[in-house]
Amino acid sequence: MSLFDLTGKVAVITGSSRGIGRSIALNMAAHGAKVVVSSRKADACEAVVNEIKAAGGEAIAIPANISDKQAMQNLVDGARRAFGPIDILVCNAASNPYFGPAANMGDEVFEKIMRNNVLSNHWLCTMVRPDMVAKKDGAIIIVSSIGGLKGSTEIGAYCISKAADMQLARNLACEWGPDNIRVNCIAPGLIMTDFAKALYEDPARKARREASTPLRRLGDADDIGGIAVMLGSRAGAFITGQTIVADGGVTIGG
Repeated sequence: MSLFDLTGKVAVITGSSRGIGRSIALNMAAHGAKVVVSSRKADACEAVVNEIKAAGGEAIAIPANISDKQAMQNLVDGARRAFGPIDILVCNAASNPYFGPAANMGDEVFEKIMRNNVLSNHWLCTMVRPDMVAKKDGAIIIVSSIGGLKGSTEIGAYCISKAADMQLARNLACEWGPDNIRVNCIAPGLIMTDFAKALYEDPARKARREASTPLRRLGDADDIGGIAVMLGSRAGAFITGQTIVADGGVTIGG
């Protein structure tokens, strides 16, 4: 059996109607997982579900807003009703509504970023934990960012939230490890998705970033989707509390 086989595993993936989340959903389904696709828009979720089914996979759509705790509980409950206990949780959905200096950012914006990017992940992790405790097996993957490893003059609150996600993973890995629940982060660099368009749409800016990246290219969503499959499968069975950086080498450069 392949180390990357996910046959029979139930995977709930937030923010999975596009970009990195969509790649994770497609790749996990291709490796046998029963996938729950979730984001705010039902039609976008259904499009990914149809794509998975067309390829022979199994998936359902459960739209949900990560800022709403009851919506998160409905997501988890709906996944259980459809497929049974949850084996894999991927907390991918996040928001970044503000660009600019910290001094000009209102409290409500800061609170929104923390609620969507950190607190919602905490909610989901605790909601799926009973299933994983019962099986003495489970994998939780939080999609963070290299922003959590670096300072920023433009997206400071977002970076704070992503650093907090790394610590959330470490804390839960320590607490839940005795039940064989593995909790890890993936920290992508610049990935060419709609979420990051502002960072690569300008050809000159894109060229500068590529020139400063050891691999001389920007990332693709599948560069992250494959890591998620590894962390959710037997291949990642002895990895917990870690942040796996996937940035083409940006953070190791000068």
